Amino acid sequence: MKYFLLTISLLAASSALGYEHPGGMHTREQIEFVKRQVEQGREPWLSAFRQLKEKADVSLTREHHAVSDFHIPGFYLDKKGHQESAMVLWVDGFNAYSCALAWTLTGKKEYADKAIYFLDAWASVNKRYSEADGPLVMTYSGASLVMAGELMRSYRPWKKQNREMFRHWVTSVYQDACRSIRSRKNNWGDWGTYGAMLADYFLDDSADMEFNIRQLKESLPQKIASDGHLIEEVKREANGIWYTYFSLTPVTGSFWIAFNGTHENLFASPEGLTVKKAVDYLLYYNQHIEEWPWYQVPRQGKPNSSNTFWPANLIEAMSEVYKDGKYTDYVSPFRPLVYESHHFVWTFPTLMTVKTDGYK
Repeated sequence: MKYFLLTISLLAASSALGYEHPGGMHTREQIEFVKRQVEQGREPWLSAFRQLKEKADVSLTREHHAVSDFHIPGFYLDKKGHQESAMVLWVDGFNAYSCALAWTLTGKKEYADKAIYFLDAWASVNKRYSEADGPLVMTYSGASLVMAGELMRSYRPWKKQNREMFRHWVTSVYQDACRSIRSRKNNWGDWGTYGAMLADYFLDDSADMEFNIRQLKESLPQKIASDGHLIEEVKREANGIWYTYFSLTPVTGSFWIAFNGTHENLFASPEGLTVKKAVDYLLYYNQHIEEWPWYQVPRQGKPNSSNTFWPANLIEAMSEVYKDGKYTDYVSPFRPLVYESHHFVWTFPTLMTVKTDGYK
């Protein structure tokens, strides 16, 4: 009976949603594919949908933490201050995004209204970012708000003036942060490019989208060595594997936005094959940390740890793109996967399947 009611709820929702613009990270085709899998009770989508709903239901009870000045001290200078200041956007962003995605899949007004609540709060309160890590954390955590805003575009009760206020925030705060770091040679540049492309899609800025795609393709050969290691990220001593993951996550996210926004499949390009080699390198050494050549006993991602599903969330997202059996073997015991803190690209990768060969 519970499954029957869930199916009816989803079917009823399908006629309630408009698809005037959805894209960037979640296209109409992807959303409709996920709905079909859930309606048919197929795994792992059904379990992943229930996981999303549980997260969104918790978000319904939360209040916003928007601040006028998103000031983030450098992580290695003031770790505690950095984490405490950054947490306000990490938490609010996840709440907004999970509610927006839950509304998209169910059509339930309570999720839509809560997503809008968080978007309106940050758009009306937040005016700037500051301090050493302000632009980076705004870029990778603020991405959640932009993804939520894209999903909520077709929600008619979102007042026009509030939509415009959010659009202004994307332009004056979020996009500004992204553009300020996108030319950096390490993971900062990767996040800046990803965030700028999210903003480009939301703002219909095709010229800047083309600029970012061109810069992305030009930069990758200088960042990824012939054996697949990331030249700048492996220098990070004990955190070399983490930073490799932290760099590849926005790169693959940028590829996905480019595919959805321009139909250019960078995953299948020479650059995409280079990135595939880097993902393979990451997965191998995360599974064999004793062989990591850059530092003794590096930090390891453990997909069975609560809320720390790295690099499994990236591997899950790439499993259908690169059709690599070792990716599926690695993630399948831990499905459904969610990454709900810190940064936002592959947040619900089991639920929101990434495919470049069509959704059928």
